[in-house]
Amino acid sequence: MSDFPTIKYQPRELNENTISERVRAHYEMMDARRSVRNISDKAVPRDVIENLIRIASSAPSGAHKQPWHFVAVSDAGLKSKIREAAEEEEKSFYETRAPQEWLDDLAPLGTDWRKEFLTKSPWLIIVFKKVYDNHPEGRKKNYYVQESVGIACGFLLQAIHEAGLVSLTHTPSPMNFLSEILERPENEKPFLLIPVGYPEEGAEVPDIKRKDLSEVSTFR
Repeated sequence: MSDFPTIKYQPRELNENTISERVRAHYEMMDARRSVRNISDKAVPRDVIENLIRIASSAPSGAHKQPWHFVAVSDAGLKSKIREAAEEEEKSFYETRAPQEWLDDLAPLGTDWRKEFLTKSPWLIIVFKKVYDNHPEGRKKNYYVQESVGIACGFLLQAIHEAGLVSLTHTPSPMNFLSEILERPENEKPFLLIPVGYPEEGAEVPDIKRKDLSEVSTFR
């Protein structure tokens, strides 16, 4: 027996006869999710964003260290600074640093260095990974940081879609400018930038298909 306190796990009440239908319906909902670049400037209430972050923070993490921090930005001035810095990095990437193979793979998605969604979206959620935690007695290491923060981002993207909102995973490289603009401490490193909002009227997305189950899984 563990010397640490425990509580009784409360499983969700599910009807075993309908579980296949529930899982199928959930798959169909998530299969409709797309990365959307045409995001409306329509306001999204702060409490919605707060609860989305709560959902993301419910993700499992190495040794339950929860090595993440979410910065939610709605301030127009900050969004403009982020866009200006991101576009500078992206322009350099597209014009001088990206190998042709990478550019060819991106071509069907219709992306370029211009990132209008960074100022138009009502919210930007910037996810930071905490390499270590600062305590009065000194630094304390976090474990499986990359994996833990990645799982939390997955929770967040799913929650955004389930709420009826849209998002985009934006990863300007390098992303150090986010730490500077948002004045984050040394132990936090930018991981992902996620614009969040409603889709614009008539928004379109690339006509892409996901790999078949047989291509992404093996049953033994």
